[in-house]
Amino acid sequence: MIDATSTLLWEPTPDLIENGNISQYMRWLGSERGRSFDSYDELWQWSVDDIEGFWRSVWDYFQVKAHTPFTQVVAPSPSGNRVEGARWFTGAELNYAEHALSRKDGHPAIVFGHESGTLRTLSYAELWEMTARAAAGLRKLGVRKGDSVVAFMPNVPEAVAAMLAAASMGASWSSCPPEFGVGSVIDRFLQLEPSVLITVDGYTYNGKPFDSMGAVAAIQRGLPTLKGTVLLPYLYQATDAAGMGSTVLWDDFLVDGEDLTFEPVPFDHALWVLYSSGTTGVPKAIVHGHGGILVEHLKALVLHMDMGEDDRFFWFTTTGWMMWNYLVSGLLIGATVVLFDGSPAYPDMNALWSFAERAKITWAGVSASFIQGCMKAGIEPGKTLGLSALKVLGSTGAPLPPEAFAWVYGQLGSSVLLASISGGTDACTAFIQSCTLLPLYAGEMQCRALGCKVESFDEAGRPLIDDVGELVITNPMPSMPVRFLGDPDGHRLHESYFNVYLDVWRHGDWLKITPRGTCIIYGRSDSTLNRSGVRMGTSEFYRVVENLPNILDSLVIDTSQLGNQGKLLLFVVLRDGATLDGALRKRITGAIRTELSPRHVPDDVMAISEVPRTLNGKKLEVPVKKILNGVDMVKAVSVDALANRDALQPFIDLAKGIQLATKSS
Repeated sequence: MIDATSTLLWEPTPDLIENGNISQYMRWLGSERGRSFDSYDELWQWSVDDIEGFWRSVWDYFQVKAHTPFTQVVAPSPSGNRVEGARWFTGAELNYAEHALSRKDGHPAIVFGHESGTLRTLSYAELWEMTARAAAGLRKLGVRKGDSVVAFMPNVPEAVAAMLAAASMGASWSSCPPEFGVGSVIDRFLQLEPSVLITVDGYTYNGKPFDSMGAVAAIQRGLPTLKGTVLLPYLYQATDAAGMGSTVLWDDFLVDGEDLTFEPVPFDHALWVLYSSGTTGVPKAIVHGHGGILVEHLKALVLHMDMGEDDRFFWFTTTGWMMWNYLVSGLLIGATVVLFDGSPAYPDMNALWSFAERAKITWAGVSASFIQGCMKAGIEPGKTLGLSALKVLGSTGAPLPPEAFAWVYGQLGSSVLLASISGGTDACTAFIQSCTLLPLYAGEMQCRALGCKVESFDEAGRPLIDDVGELVITNPMPSMPVRFLGDPDGHRLHESYFNVYLDVWRHGDWLKITPRGTCIIYGRSDSTLNRSGVRMGTSEFYRVVENLPNILDSLVIDTSQLGNQGKLLLFVVLRDGATLDGALRKRITGAIRTELSPRHVPDDVMAISEVPRTLNGKKLEVPVKKILNGVDMVKAVSVDALANRDALQPFIDLAKGIQLATKSS
C-alpha cells in the first residue's frame, strides 16, 4: 500500500512528451513566436512574467473568432489596480456559444446517462438544431440581449441546449438542480431579475421519484420579473401545463424554421452567473464573461487536460456546481460531453464506474469525497469492470490524501493519470492543474496553471516555498469575476478577495508549493486548527483519522475565536458495528498525537451519524463552528444549501448543552 506523500506514481510516456497537446503548443510557440522552452517550469514562468504575450498566444493558437478585434490584451482597472478589476481584450466582440457550436456534424456532442441505466446520444447536428429551436423559443417569450434565463434543471441535454441558446443571443444563464430548496433557489435567481424560468416536473434520485411541481410554483411566485416558464416533462411523461399561467411545455416552447445566429458581445459581457459556495447569507452572484471563460477553458481543457475531439469528457456534477459549466466547455474543442443524472451510489458504489464503462469515457472527473467513499466501501472497479478507455481520472472539491492516490493506482494501473486539481467557482477554473509533461507524486498536484501566478504567502505577504501559507494569485486572470450582482461599487468583491493583501487575490486555502513546483492544499484557511500557535489544515487531520479502519468520515472543529481559546472537537462517523469505546478513542488520539502533533489531540471525540455537507459535498466546517459558538442556525448556515439538513441537529443540541469557548488568560 502506497501511503506516503512524494511517492512517484506516474510518469509521461515518450509519446505524450512528444505529441501531447502542450508539447504541440510549445512547438507552435517556437515556430510562430520564436520562443523555446526546455521544461514546463520555464513555460509557466514565461506565462506569468509576460501575461500579455501568453494570453495573446492562447487567443491566436486557438483561433478565437472575434467579430471585432481587440485593441489591448490586458489593461489595469480605472483605479490603477493591476489585478483587481483588470480589463481583458478590450474592444473585442465574440460569442461563447459560437465557439461551442463550431461544428455541425454527426460527431457525438452529448452522451447522457441516467441512474436507471438509460443512455442517449446527441450529435453536434442535433444539438445545433435543439439550440436553434430553443433560441427561437426564447425570442418568442421576449428574451433579448442583456436579459437573464434561469433553470431549475437536472444535468440533462436540454439544459445544455438552453444555456447555449441564451448565450447565443447575449442573455445570461444561471442554473440550480431540482434538489435545491425553494428558498435557496429564489435567493440565487432573484438577484438576476430573470425573464424566463426553465424547469422540470420532477426527478429521481437513489431510485426514488421526487415531484417538483410545488417547488416550481413557489419559485414562480418568488420571481416577479418572469415573462414565462418552460416545463420539461421529466418525471411524468404526461405533465400538463394547464392552470400554470404563462407556462409552456418544452416541445411547445421549441420553434422550428429559424436559423441559429450568434450575437456579438463584448469580451466581458455576462455569460453565466455562478454562486459562492458559502453557506451563510444570500449567496454572492458571480458574473463571468463570454471571453474570459472562453480563453481560460480552452487553455485548461487542451493544454492542461490534454483533451481533444476524440475524447469523451465526464465530470460527476449537478447544474449547481461550477464543474457543470466547466464540463459543458468540452464542446469548445469538439469533444463529446458526457452527462449523468442521478445518484453516484445507486444501486451501489460501482454505479459511476459502470457508467464510465458503458459510455466509453476517456476523461472522467469526480469529487475527492467520492474516491474516498469508494475506498471505504471496498469496491474494486478496476478488477470487475472494463475501463480500458479511461486515460485520465480527475479529482477536485477537497484535498485528496496520498492513500486515495494509491487506491486509484491500485485500481486503474499506471497508465491512467490522476489529475488532482484545485480552483474555485470564483474564477470557474482550476488554479492548480494537471500536466502530461510532468510526473505525479502521491498527495501532490502536478503544477500551477499556465497564466496563473499562484503563490503561497505568509502573514506579511512574503512568498513561501516548501512551507504552508495562504494561496494567493498575484497576476490578473481573464476568468476572474467581471462583477458581483448587487455590488455596484465593487465593495463585496473587494472584501471577498482583495482585503488582506494589496491588489493580490487571496483565495482562502492553505497551500504549500514544493521545491519541485508541485502543490499541496491543506484545506480552507478560515477553518484552520490553531492550537497554541501551531496551525494545521483540516485535510491533514482527516487523512489521519479517516485512515483508521472503523472510521468512515469525520469532522474536526476548533471553536477558538479571536481572544478566546476554545476546544478542539472531533466528530466521527463509525463503520456499521463499530463502537466509540475507550479503546477506539485511545487509538484515534494516539494516531493524532503520533502523526500530527500532541497539541492537536482533541479535547473530546464524539460519534455522529453523518457529517453535514453542502449539496456539492463540502464539509460544513465554518458553519458548524459558528453553531457550536452559539450562533443561531438560521444565521450560521443556509439550510437549503445542505445535502443533509438533519445532520446539523447533533451540533445544535451540543451547543445548547455545554459552554465551549473559555476566555484565554
